[in-house]
Amino acid sequence: MSFTDKDLKQIQDNDLTLEKVAKQIEIFEHGIPFTNVSEAATINNGIMPLSESHMADYLSIFERERGNTSLLKFVPASGAATRMFKFLFQFINDYDAKEQTLNAYINKNNLRDLSLFMVGLEKFPFYKQVANLLKAKGIDLENLPNQEKVWHFAKTMLDKDQLNFGNQPKGLLPFHKYKNDKITTAFEEHLYEAALYATSNNRARLHFTISDIHESKFNEEFNRIKDRIEKEKDVRFEISFSYQQHATDTIAVTLDNTPFREEDGSLLFRPSGHGALIKNLNLIDADVIFVKNIDNVVVGNYKDELAQFKKALAGILLKLQSKTFKYLELLDAEDVAEGDLVAIENFITHKLSIKISEEYFKYKDCYKIDYLRNKLNRPIRVCGMVRNEGEPGGGPFWVKDEKSNQSLQIVESAQINLNDQKQEDILKNATHFNPVDLVCGIKDYKGEKFDLEDFVDHNAAFITQKTKNGKALKALELPGLWNGSMAHWNTIFVEVPISTFNPVKTVNDLLKSPHQIKA
Repeated sequence: MSFTDKDLKQIQDNDLTLEKVAKQIEIFEHGIPFTNVSEAATINNGIMPLSESHMADYLSIFERERGNTSLLKFVPASGAATRMFKFLFQFINDYDAKEQTLNAYINKNNLRDLSLFMVGLEKFPFYKQVANLLKAKGIDLENLPNQEKVWHFAKTMLDKDQLNFGNQPKGLLPFHKYKNDKITTAFEEHLYEAALYATSNNRARLHFTISDIHESKFNEEFNRIKDRIEKEKDVRFEISFSYQQHATDTIAVTLDNTPFREEDGSLLFRPSGHGALIKNLNLIDADVIFVKNIDNVVVGNYKDELAQFKKALAGILLKLQSKTFKYLELLDAEDVAEGDLVAIENFITHKLSIKISEEYFKYKDCYKIDYLRNKLNRPIRVCGMVRNEGEPGGGPFWVKDEKSNQSLQIVESAQINLNDQKQEDILKNATHFNPVDLVCGIKDYKGEKFDLEDFVDHNAAFITQKTKNGKALKALELPGLWNGSMAHWNTIFVEVPISTFNPVKTVNDLLKSPHQIKA
């Protein structure tokens, strides 16, 4: 494929190489193989149940070890809030009060979301903010007819010359309103959470991956709330930010796999999804890392329960990691007893959910030691899993690779061949869902950081169809951060209650009870 000198300079300016771009185009041409799921992970078959007695044990381990453990909370937060307001953008662009009533418009377009938004209007944390802006323009929101009221409200929220919520980072939108009229953002709620479980010796470290154009806004918000929360929680916060690197962008192509070009003839490069954040995570130095999305927060009275489960997951990690390190040190000894090999085999099978290859049992002891060392000496992730209640996204499965080795993986439905009846049936039988609730150990038994990019399954990428300027294109996303980017980690799935999962995907999610203070 030929590129002009102008193209080559653009590739270089994006911190990419011609070789990397050529490989991306090759992926578009050949496609990406589907993931071969062998069965859904279920309770006691890949998913660990969490009894009260075990919960107490893991909490005790975490509380005992946290003073000697560096903790950090890692929060992907680069997304703008545009998709939260998709139905409202449609409404303010399409609705004409002169042509039809609001109810007729809602019924004709089956806009249940708009109906719910209208009914819950006064419960949104930004209601007074919007009402005051309208009042300053001489519009009394309280006394408007419903159809004018909701239109003016949505217009004020989303208009670029007004609040412009759709183009703000989701983490800095008003999320919660407390009884004293205090309004909090998702960013602030993450600080309160971190004070409960991501603190060691009264220090809480948080890292947010954000868009570089929003860093000043996040810093302003942090400086506004920092002293108040530190005093209230008796904790000192250390906040850091990073951006999705341009070197992780991928080229877009047309439907016939030729480079997609902008109207000025330049190539189109696109951010490659949250899988690119493995590079950001790789730069973090901490013993235990909590990973949680920016929009998955709750109001204060739900936080204590949530924090208990986060600490329990960390306790599981610390317990398994301690045993793993002990066995790795044992494998380094000159003479490993047969009984020790059996103990390690039982540990990785029953505690780490690693299925040992049948060929292993034919190996000489020296090769068995190498095999076990390879299986044990990896990053560890403990992932909370909730009962599936119809949420879109990934779930826990046993996956078979090209050599018929099986491992636990988080798999998105887009990675599964739904034209294969057996694969579709396995997907339908899944009982649990991935809420992005991870606790990660990224250091080896010698205290050195793993290079996390060594454990990525590069075949677990995605090809999606998008449009730009009305033209269809294909986009390439890197293996997801908690999917293919962690494919070769040791993985433990643990059942946690649905109450730990409260994302805000649409603005109406803010009306749900975990985002509303009880009267």
